[in-house]
Amino acid sequence: MIWNGIIVWRRENHSLANLLTLIIGVFLLIYPLLSFLFLRKLIPKPYNLMIEHFTEMSSFYIISIFLIFSLSVWICNFYRPKPDKDFIIVLGAGLLNGNEVSPLLASRIDRAIDFYQNQISVSDKHPLIICSGGQGGDEKIPEGVAMRDYVLQKGINPDDVVAEDKSVNTIQNFAFSKKIVDRYKLDSNNGIFVSNNYHIYRATAYAKNAGMKINGIGSKTSGFFLPNAIIREFIAILMRHKLANLLVILLFVVISIVNKI
Repeated sequence: MIWNGIIVWRRENHSLANLLTLIIGVFLLIYPLLSFLFLRKLIPKPYNLMIEHFTEMSSFYIISIFLIFSLSVWICNFYRPKPDKDFIIVLGAGLLNGNEVSPLLASRIDRAIDFYQNQISVSDKHPLIICSGGQGGDEKIPEGVAMRDYVLQKGINPDDVVAEDKSVNTIQNFAFSKKIVDRYKLDSNNGIFVSNNYHIYRATAYAKNAGMKINGIGSKTSGFFLPNAIIREFIAILMRHKLANLLVILLFVVISIVNKI
């Protein structure tokens, strides 16, 4: 994880989110020393035993749900939609130099174009491609506009592509794209969305919250970035259910205290 964190740091922008694997790797490396110093030397009994018991239960809980989450992410990417869709929503990502489609974003768009062309060849039904993404503070144009320009450069019929240029997060991607689907009088449950493979699981829930019972297809993610991306997605899922997780942690605290009284 430390080596992966160094690679991500070299190849991606220097943000806290991109330091996750490095931070976790360093923590796991020094944890035995910290555990020895604090639980064996500095904290008296029975408090050190309470903390140790709490740490063990919490670690088991986090590792267990992380494995379940990872399995869910993997299963989501087996979805193979039928070539009969009314629309394709492409979720935006950051632009390079404020106006250029990044390689990560290009992989999403190319995946959408592949499905679009395959569907036309099979059923002659033209789905509407919705390029969804607003303008960030460091961007010169909205992501949706840059994405639509990229699609048109690939020779796609302009009548089949529309830009959604107001959203600033995934929740808004679907909420604002739903308005476009309704405006075109399309079946809101007969579409798909495209994102990176690690993002499909969480994005599916957001799509349903926006009133669209649709699933997603994932584009490939660079191997060096995948561990960091999976951890970020996992943290996002934990935060969506923070009350439930907080109750579990409080339960572990109570058990640890009761067992050592």
